[in-house]
Order: sequence, then structure tokens, then C-alpha cells
Amino acid sequence: MISPELSENTFPRGVRLAVDVGSVRVGVAVCDADGILPTPLKTLSRDPKRNSDIKVLVKEAVVRGVVEVYVGLPRTLAGREAESATMARRYAENLAAALGEAGLECPVRLVDERFTTVEAHRNLRAAGMDSREHRRVVDQVAAVGILQHALDMIRGRGDAGALVDIPTLTGGDLGSNETDVRG
Repeated sequence: MISPELSENTFPRGVRLAVDVGSVRVGVAVCDADGILPTPLKTLSRDPKRNSDIKVLVKEAVVRGVVEVYVGLPRTLAGREAESATMARRYAENLAAALGEAGLECPVRLVDERFTTVEAHRNLRAAGMDSREHRRVVDQVAAVGILQHALDMIRGRGDAGALVDIPTLTGGDLGSNETDVRG
């Protein structure tokens, strides 16, 4: 059994969210403050024009007192990034900016999500769910996989993923070529 002092030093307490971003849907998972059980939370419709999905995530973060958010970063088997990774990076930047605007000191980190969707489909099949029903929950289950991976990395290395920088305003524009989602 691990002593309470050791667990506090190796695993910082706090509720965490994970996000599986797609072009159509966004899967969300949450874990308890001790990081023991990541669970599916909800699937949001992706809304790149009004960012209503990001606003829902900010509300969840506020209500739950989230200390960190992980966004899945899709990579190829060779570790390269494709167009979907660029979309995930932009989403993570927009989310970090929105959390900052809401006054939350809640870092957003990008976490490798290779195989999470494949694993999610496999788990749903193993649970006996008909493949036609996967669509409504697969993104949530993939987000659980992202969160579990992040929690395992925290326990093993002390941190998880790459910290997302909040785009800075320069002359009224965001530092990156992104649309300002904060207003």
C-alpha cells in the first residue's frame, strides 16, 4: 500500500477533462480528483463557427473545478502529424484562450492519441454494443482512452503531454493565424 504522503507527491490531486476532437463531434471524459477512474461525460457537436462546444467545455471546467485539460493529438503510426493534428492544435489553442478568458488557470495539454478510436470501437464491440450504435458514444470512449493515457504518464513521469500556449494578441490579431474565439 502506498503511503498518503507518497501518493500526494507523485500524483497531484484534481479533476481533469480529456477531449477527443473531430470535425463533426467532440468526445469528453472526466476523472475524479484522485485520477482513479476516467469516465465518459458527453459528446458535443463540433461548432467551429460559434464555438458553442468550447463554451460548454469551459462551463464544465468551471463547474467541476478542473485543474487540467488534455486534448488528443492524432498522429500517424510513424509519429507524424497530418491535417487532423493541425485541427486539434488549433482547437486546443482556442480552448486554452477561452479558459483564460473565463479566469481559469487551467493548463491545456496535447496528448498523443494514437489508437484511441480503434481501441474505443474494440471496447464497445467487446461490451456487446451494436456497431450502428458506436457513433453516439465512440468519441466519449476515445476521450476516456486519452485521459487514461495522460493519467498513466503523470504517474510514470510526473507530467503528461505538451503544454499549449495561449495565442497572444498583437495589433488586434491573434499571434497565430486563428480566429479570435473569445469575443
